[in-house]
Amino acid sequence: MPPGRGPMFARPRLFAYYLFMTDMDTRALDRELKRGSAELLILSLLDARPRHGYDLSKLIRTRSGGQLTFHIDSLYPLLYRLEERAWIKGVWVEKPGERRRRFYRLTAEGRRVLAQQKKTWAAFVEAVRRVTGDERA
Repeated sequence: MPPGRGPMFARPRLFAYYLFMTDMDTRALDRELKRGSAELLILSLLDARPRHGYDLSKLIRTRSGGQLTFHIDSLYPLLYRLEERAWIKGVWVEKPGERRRRFYRLTAEGRRVLAQQKKTWAAFVEAVRRVTGDERA
């Protein structure tokens, strides 16, 4: 076995990884949670009615009490990806005295995906609650 490849050398790397995980920056964890739930949030808001990007961003910030924010730099690429997947459909709308806006609506496929994502999210939250013993999770 080449030097540095035995089980004794795997432990320091594992230990370093463990230290990294225990000292994880909470902002990094927040980013990962937001990234994992972004599609669910957007699809859920579009389930009620068509909305434009700024409206989606504003609703997420307001309804989350300011805990979640989506900057335009990340929101519009997400909307484009959802549209490419045919989960949402965008249409340009022009109103007198207002600038042109792209309104997005949920497609039938988007509704199917949303239903599955809601089930997955609920199962995840329930599993976390069971592990942590927190009845309010």
